Amino acid sequence: MPMRGEPRVRRGTVRVPADVATRIRCGHPYLFRDALGGRPLREDAGALVEIVDPAGEFVAKGIYDPTGVIAVRVVSRNPAGAFDAETIDRRVQAARRLREQVLPADGSDTYRVVHSEGDALPGVTVDRYADHLVVHLYSPAVEPVRDALYDALEKTWKPRAIYEQRRFRPQTGEGQREPATLARGEVAPVELEVNEGGVKFVVDVTAPLGSGLFLDLREGRQAVAALSAGKRVLNLFSYTGAFSVYAAKSGAREVVSVDVAAKAHARARRNLQANGLEESKHEFIAGDTFKVLAKMAERQRQFDLIVLDPPSFGQSKERGVFSVQKDYRELVEGCLAVAAPGALLAAVSNTLKISAEEIDRAIGDAAARARRQVRVVGRRGLPPDFPVPAGFLEGHYLKFFLCAIS
Repeated sequence: MPMRGEPRVRRGTVRVPADVATRIRCGHPYLFRDALGGRPLREDAGALVEIVDPAGEFVAKGIYDPTGVIAVRVVSRNPAGAFDAETIDRRVQAARRLREQVLPADGSDTYRVVHSEGDALPGVTVDRYADHLVVHLYSPAVEPVRDALYDALEKTWKPRAIYEQRRFRPQTGEGQREPATLARGEVAPVELEVNEGGVKFVVDVTAPLGSGLFLDLREGRQAVAALSAGKRVLNLFSYTGAFSVYAAKSGAREVVSVDVAAKAHARARRNLQANGLEESKHEFIAGDTFKVLAKMAERQRQFDLIVLDPPSFGQSKERGVFSVQKDYRELVEGCLAVAAPGALLAAVSNTLKISAEEIDRAIGDAAARARRQVRVVGRRGLPPDFPVPAGFLEGHYLKFFLCAIS
């Protein structure tokens, strides 16, 4: 029995406020720790718990995380639901059938094969790179079913190797990322070539910060490719040059890639080579994007298509900490200073910390300051291999605005 004044500890059941219960019933897959009201749970990581409303009525079942901001991740809205090896195997197979149904038969061998809550496998994403799979684990709550997941992936996809990267997120924020490690199968080559709809990329499946190819931006890359022929293209925060490769392969007259890391440009050059593209029409600039844009404006250099895809956060000696929330408007303003009349701007963000509405306002504010007219003529979101449960608005984290400038 707890002492008077101590919070009551309950096993196997979590009672939540009515508004939280309604949100989860409507499809939201998370019970955040602050909804527990400071009441502790004694369950181990990965334990199956029931979520009930104030009247004690069943809401959902989920797996418990004792350390993260997300305390419970929903795995079933059926009182008899389970999250065992049989369930996981069935859901991995269903995820493959969905992709066979919605992805084009274009020869691609790189895409997301499991997208966490969207495939009813919370806390896990799995990306395919040719015949290798990279699993990201976001919570210790999924560790008890890790082997069952890998069994199901091997059975369904028959990969040459499965690599694992743990991205556990403590309440203090995301921890430092470690390289992905081999979980099953053969050691992958340092450079693995993959095919995305006929465009080739060289990836590293062990890299701590990602393979070098953001699979969720595929439809954005295709949109840029469709508009690049004969144009002068500027790719800002170019990283390993995925947008640049698409533009060059589609017949851009000139492509300029700007990134602070010269190492990223080396991988971009390798990606051009993989596609048989010459570097003669491609310029690589290693430097701070703000400074590069200012110099280009001074020299009256202009572009017909600009891609702006900044990281969520960054650090530079000149500016200190960069953040999308704080600096997006200034970045757009810098783009407008080098945009030719009739140019197009692809404005991208993949962080939840800035909403689509905030990006829209930042673009409008920059247009007013630059005395340019900017119209949004298209938007893109996540591709179909990144399904999002209905009722989970935060799951639509990717924003891609295509803007016409005059």
